[in-house]
Amino acid sequence: MDLVNRASLLFDSSPALISPAATLSFRQCASIASRIAGRLCEKGLRSGDTVAILSPNSPESALLLMALLGNGLIAAPLNHRYPPEQMLKTLRTLRPDLVFSADPEIIKPGENPFKTENLQEIALATAGPEIAIPSAPRMRMERPVTIIHTSASSGVPKAALHSFGNHWYSALGAARNMPLGKGDCWLLSLPFFHIGGYAVLFRALVSGSAIALPDPNESIERSLDRFEATHLSLVPTQLYRLLRNPEALPNLRKLKAVLLGGSAVPAPLLAECIREDIPVFISYGSTEMSSQIATTKAPAGSVQKNSGKPLPWRELAIADDGEILVRGACLFQGYLRESASGRQPHPELDSEGWFHTGDTGSLDDNGNLSVLGRKDNMFISGGENLHPEEIEQALNAVAGVEQALVVPLADREYGQRPAAFIKTAQPGTPSDDTITETMLKTAGRLKTPVLYIRICQWVTLPGSQKIDRKWYSRQITEGNPG
Repeated sequence: MDLVNRASLLFDSSPALISPAATLSFRQCASIASRIAGRLCEKGLRSGDTVAILSPNSPESALLLMALLGNGLIAAPLNHRYPPEQMLKTLRTLRPDLVFSADPEIIKPGENPFKTENLQEIALATAGPEIAIPSAPRMRMERPVTIIHTSASSGVPKAALHSFGNHWYSALGAARNMPLGKGDCWLLSLPFFHIGGYAVLFRALVSGSAIALPDPNESIERSLDRFEATHLSLVPTQLYRLLRNPEALPNLRKLKAVLLGGSAVPAPLLAECIREDIPVFISYGSTEMSSQIATTKAPAGSVQKNSGKPLPWRELAIADDGEILVRGACLFQGYLRESASGRQPHPELDSEGWFHTGDTGSLDDNGNLSVLGRKDNMFISGGENLHPEEIEQALNAVAGVEQALVVPLADREYGQRPAAFIKTAQPGTPSDDTITETMLKTAGRLKTPVLYIRICQWVTLPGSQKIDRKWYSRQITEGNPG
């Protein structure tokens, strides 16, 4: 039996997908997904084929993902906000057997060499006879299920292949730490092309919880008003924006859990959540490990730097140079690369089976993980290795500074010095002199920025709420800090 039909039998009439237009039960979702799967078989698709999806979150995209899961096909949700040139390049590398798009103009017809269907036509599958699916796959742990691209926060997006077992054990381990079941509802604030978005869908099918699918153009504040959500995934930038809206606070307080990840959590942000009684669970995860790796056991009750302990079915170690290493049942199958035998996954593991994350951190005596930053963000100043994230934490602790981002600035004497982009609660406050004075006392001269650039809004990666560090680094390099 496949996972979607298993969920239908276990959870039956419980709500599975909730949107402004309708609520669908697990039984209804399974029925529609089966019809979609049948239509895909009619089009000649068979188990193991790849289907790309270019769409914001929607009931149609969720139902299509369920159909692909039940049909043995590989789902490749892509960032629909890619520029046309990057989208075409990604598709050519991916070589999908079929493309579903919510926008037929996303790639010019004359430039699109792939068979493309309109995603909205999936609604037609809600009516008509069911079509038998030949050799419908069971829940084989090794079966390829998704191709999800990394966020490209530190380079070109990589196509990560995940198996059924990767997502299965990711969901089970997350549930051991944060129980999820019938009556719970996760407000989907992350896209399906993000590992954190797809993970919510898989958790729902495993646990019987519902997914709230807001209109893509609707704010999270409005969605919290509209849906009776119990869980929510956010990155710090999103949470900052919510906290600036007093009307959102009562709805945030009512949640069982706010899963906060994607980047380091600034101490002032965490302190504000504690004051406002918002149940924040701090999490560290990655695409390669199928979402969460380590998460705090309970909502933060004090300002802390650690992200909790590794969840079940995950192993974690710290290399001699401080790099975070991971392995376990959640570890992906590898990045898809071209080879003589065709497109194959390359896991890129060391001799002991560890995947090197590129992040640096430490484990305390209780096994809690503290993440310091990215190895490739580090720069050398006066012969000392500086981690921008460490300087950012010190800046975020300065009263009045909401969020900071540090990049290297070329310096004739030191090689490089830290420059900081900062967002403050009040314009011009605190002053540069005040920040410098505080940083000299708390971080030392070498880690004190020599330049501050005030900003109002962050530039984020396309389709993401992660700050685009490389964009800001280019502004400094090209001499356009303002």
